[in-house]
Amino acid sequence: MELWYTEQQTDNVRLSMKVKRHLYSEKSEFQQVDVFDTEEFGRLLTIDGLVMVTQKDEFIYHDMITHVAMATNTDIKNVLVIGAGDGGTVRELTRYNTIEKIDMVEIDELVVKASKEYLPFTASKLDDPRVNLYFEDGIKFVEGKENLYDLIIVDSTDPIGPGEGLFTTEFYTNCYNALTEKGILVNQNESPYYENNAREMKRAHSKIKKIFPIAEAYQYHMPTYPSGHWLFGFASKALHPIKNLNAEKWNSLGLKTKYYNTEIHVGAFALPTYVKEMLEDETV
Repeated sequence: MELWYTEQQTDNVRLSMKVKRHLYSEKSEFQQVDVFDTEEFGRLLTIDGLVMVTQKDEFIYHDMITHVAMATNTDIKNVLVIGAGDGGTVRELTRYNTIEKIDMVEIDELVVKASKEYLPFTASKLDDPRVNLYFEDGIKFVEGKENLYDLIIVDSTDPIGPGEGLFTTEFYTNCYNALTEKGILVNQNESPYYENNAREMKRAHSKIKKIFPIAEAYQYHMPTYPSGHWLFGFASKALHPIKNLNAEKWNSLGLKTKYYNTEIHVGAFALPTYVKEMLEDETV
């Protein structure tokens, strides 16, 4: 008998993967967490039945959520990561010796527990001495903080359930206040392709650009996410992701990456016309 995992990406679109084994299944007070071993994508983490991480393509997501900001400001020392329970974002950040502190705030400890046990390829650096793990609500964690972080990465799920509050004007304003003078905010900014994702993409970008003087979006290709075409947001008080890109210094670090390079850094901000028009549309 064959076992398949199927995600309902829209009412009319499904993604299926052939499964070798269902390795883990637990429900926390927040969500359902499962880990599968698949034929094509290796280990697969799902939350409430939706793909979060696969062993085969996670490097794309984690390269692009971290290195774009790190190449724009090579002096980042203090970082706040909200979400990211699989550990992949932290793994990439710990590769920088210049980073002194990484506060990671994950609302659901079960995600971290499952990742440490079944996803060592992403969770391998969660015990780095620079990493401080907080199992609490990232929305509340950032409240009242001022001028603390050089970089905030919001590595969130979609804006449903525990992730919903990470897409609000209040939350983005609190992030602005928590950032230093040259601080950067990178956020998971959904996809422009299917209607439901596109609506949330527009809403998030519209809110952020009203708060930050510099607000851009950049794209990456994620095979297991709906449509494969996804965006991150880049916002800052002072730094522009292309004008302030320090390619020479970043390349001198000699970091080996599988997806990111300083050429794709620039190219990722060259968006298709339909995406630019959606992001410029003030009606959300």
